[in-house]
Amino acid sequence: MTDARYTPLRERHEALGASFTDFGGWQMPVRYTSDLAEHHAVREAAGVFDISHMAEFTVDGARSGEYLDYALAGRLSALPVGKAKYSLLLAEDGGIIDDVIVYRLAEERFLIISNAGNREAVSAALSTRSAPFDVTVADVSDDYALIAVQGPAAEAIVSAVDGIEDVSVPWAEQRYYAWADATFRGEPLLLARTGYTGEDGFELLVPAAAATALWDAVLAAGDGHGLVPAGLAARDTLRLEAGMPLYGHELTRDTKPAQAGLGRVVVTDKDRFIGKDAVVPAEDARVLVGLSAEGRRAGRAGYPVVTEDGAVVGEITSGALSPTLGHPIAMAYVDPALAAGETPLFLDVRGTRIPANVTALPFYRRKK
Repeated sequence: MTDARYTPLRERHEALGASFTDFGGWQMPVRYTSDLAEHHAVREAAGVFDISHMAEFTVDGARSGEYLDYALAGRLSALPVGKAKYSLLLAEDGGIIDDVIVYRLAEERFLIISNAGNREAVSAALSTRSAPFDVTVADVSDDYALIAVQGPAAEAIVSAVDGIEDVSVPWAEQRYYAWADATFRGEPLLLARTGYTGEDGFELLVPAAAATALWDAVLAAGDGHGLVPAGLAARDTLRLEAGMPLYGHELTRDTKPAQAGLGRVVVTDKDRFIGKDAVVPAEDARVLVGLSAEGRRAGRAGYPVVTEDGAVVGEITSGALSPTLGHPIAMAYVDPALAAGETPLFLDVRGTRIPANVTALPFYRRKK
């Protein structure tokens, strides 16, 4: 049995009374106070998340852009320095190995952030695919910590953190899916305007040794702004409301991008990339939809989606009673003929059929 891993912020989480859960082999805070309180804080003010379990890889070399065009589904060679892009790492058969965010740090240098549970698979794929391109791929996951500040007050909080200096892009000019260089008490800091909650926010990448000091400084800056530490439970309901897929739920090794509504991420007119010849799903392959229901009983991952006569036509991948909307929501894979929502569908919640309507994703969209 592999020993559980903890982030550099373990002692801070324990001092705050966090409950822990296993996530991708890491012991991560699932909540500090209550799931609902933490969820609402992010929607109304701000939450701070430890996401240091995520994996980071750097790619260096004159052909780095060309290499990533081949290794990933998107066209990363066209990504400007200072910007970030969501992409997919596909297998030869078109299945999804992982979803990643790519940052162009310089003309010949990129940063890739992947999911913790897929670190080994991503590392192996990136390394194998690099051979023809004379680039250097390095797994730097253990060198860094990653802290996310999410919510309407995120910019006000992060811009007030004591110790953040030398910010390369003025706060008012920082855009979504872009990043800025900075320092935190003399250490390098990457300020990325990205997140996984559907709110405005930042993800702060620092050397692991600086994580505790940055966490403390963020909490201090958030005092008076409604900032709370938030765990994985709130993170899950937030991303579900925002219609964001989670690997292992909406995305799997057997899922093709178009099934998950991610066909736009795949640049099929590239000359070549891994998975290109197999990226089109079968005509009868189930597709991802949003489902909304009434009442208080929510479907959970693995629960069937059925028709009025009880025929199983799909399966829920993520579901919850939406804290923001006040009714049950879910994402599910259903037979493609039912994705338009013209046929009444039901969530089979432990033998009880709950009427559900196909709903366009996301369920929640922040006010700008």
